[in-house]
Amino acid sequence: MKTLEAGKRIALKNILFATDFSPHSNTALPYALAIARQYGARLFGAHVVPSEDYLFSAPDTWPAHIQQEEQLQQEVTARLEEQLRGVQHEVLFGVGDIWKVLARLIGEHDIDLIVVGTHGRTGARKLLMGSVAEKIFRQAVCPVLSVGPNVPSKPDGGIHFQHILFATDFGQESLDALHYAISLAEEDQSKLSLLHVVEQPAAGVLHLEEVKASVTSRLKEIVPPEVESWCDVKYLVEFGRQFAPPAERILEIARDRAADLIVLGVRPTHSVSTVTHLAHTTAQHIVAHATCPVLTIRG
Repeated sequence: MKTLEAGKRIALKNILFATDFSPHSNTALPYALAIARQYGARLFGAHVVPSEDYLFSAPDTWPAHIQQEEQLQQEVTARLEEQLRGVQHEVLFGVGDIWKVLARLIGEHDIDLIVVGTHGRTGARKLLMGSVAEKIFRQAVCPVLSVGPNVPSKPDGGIHFQHILFATDFGQESLDALHYAISLAEEDQSKLSLLHVVEQPAAGVLHLEEVKASVTSRLKEIVPPEVESWCDVKYLVEFGRQFAPPAERILEIARDRAADLIVLGVRPTHSVSTVTHLAHTTAQHIVAHATCPVLTIRG
């Protein structure tokens, strides 16, 4: 099995903070600021509003619409300038389809990481609902740090990832994400727990100890040997309840072990591979219900 190389710091030069100025976005802001400072990155604050459909409005009202957009842009710029003070930053404003505008901004500014607050499943007519946030972490070409509705607010200076939980199904997407988990653990000399949840069929899993020993061995194979010299690594093999999704067990372990970051590899939306452990609904459920931020890396 492929083993990753340790000691290579992930490169974060440009970070995008997508905001609708809701309380959920405000909870995500300190994480964006703290990571930008730690990596010396430029932080782009982006706000996107849906475009007005001028086709269904009289031409004589168009100038008023344009004036309203210009005024809104000035207000957004002033607000983001205040929020992003203290780090290298740039304010981005867009009008149109939210995801399409963000995707363009990600490409234009060579974004290495997106930080976004999510409302969970749905919400009132806000810019970053759960569905939009899911589009971001499912389709973005760079990693996404999602701060869900159950994550408590923290002051900017109090953010450190001291216990990172990496959940894996041993697929290629997970291996791609493991490099980030190891690098972040090395950055803060954090605890790192690797977790695999064994899904139980209707009849249950026989020979539990044999299965646990086999899976533990697989977990150890994917971690470079030198990592254990500077990092407290734990290898966790858990058995999910019958008919229960793996996401529930992953969330339980994260809470029980007081993890302050969950790292997941996710499949792109165009993937046609078999849906298994960290499938579409698993990642979505974890992001929506986790009590800590979730870093998703698209395979």
